[in-house]
Amino acid sequence: MAKAVFYHKHDSSYHDVTGKHYHFPQSYLSRVQQTVGDWIVYYGPLPALPSRYYSGVARVTSVTRDHVTGDHYYAHLSDYLDFDRPLGYQESGGYERKLFKADGSVNGGRSVQAVRLIENGEFAAIITAGLSTPDEWPDRRDAPEALRHELDEVQRPFEFEGYERPIVSQMVNRPFRDAKFRQHIRRVYDRTCAFTGLKLINGGGRPEVEAAHIVPVEKGGNDSVQNGIALSGTVHWMFDRGLLSLADDYEILCSRHLNYDVSHILHRDLRARVPSDIHMRPHPEYMAWHRENIFKS
Repeated sequence: MAKAVFYHKHDSSYHDVTGKHYHFPQSYLSRVQQTVGDWIVYYGPLPALPSRYYSGVARVTSVTRDHVTGDHYYAHLSDYLDFDRPLGYQESGGYERKLFKADGSVNGGRSVQAVRLIENGEFAAIITAGLSTPDEWPDRRDAPEALRHELDEVQRPFEFEGYERPIVSQMVNRPFRDAKFRQHIRRVYDRTCAFTGLKLINGGGRPEVEAAHIVPVEKGGNDSVQNGIALSGTVHWMFDRGLLSLADDYEILCSRHLNYDVSHILHRDLRARVPSDIHMRPHPEYMAWHRENIFKS
């Protein structure tokens, strides 16, 4: 097994779905096959930002042929998690040793490779920087001491002595992943319910808006921001039970099974307010899954 960097561009012609599958040509097959069972880091340009960035991490579970083209393949992914912030590839002197020449300039031959195998230490450095930003609005500030200790363990920055065990155990830890998903969704939606516009902040300064998965984790959904949306408690309950859903143009869909007209608590135009950054908005594939499998039309 080996760790790698996967180049990804959000408006590319490849059939990628962030955190679900990665589409690539046959020329990279031998490298991608080495990553099966191990972890990869997403890398590439982001909309409205210059340069290139590391933006998330996932585990490769399998590789299959693209039967439509024949000369392309899919790397199937699990355990995806967005980074707390985009990491510039030249930050901290550069995370990938082979990406830079001795004089500090970029190695052009290396930089054009869409799949790059990386060392364990390089992977550790990227994850350390990408997932160690404390949550500005952590939950349970007033929790009992035992629960506060549990929360502190979840939100503690990574420590990488002997790096493999703490990285992997933390990245697959469900409380840690829930806390990170909530942190990211609240930030990109500015702590505001996408369906109602409510931005409720309690007396301790903590936002009351919840981070909802579009495809539930127990149904195979990942923790990508594109598989999430910020919803207030009641709306979240209705969304999870199929009484509300989303169209591809972000129209809020109301089920005929609702026994009460809730339109007065939603945005008047029945349009969800989603992030301006395209790569942060709900992905059409996840919204379609919700409509087909959860929504009671």
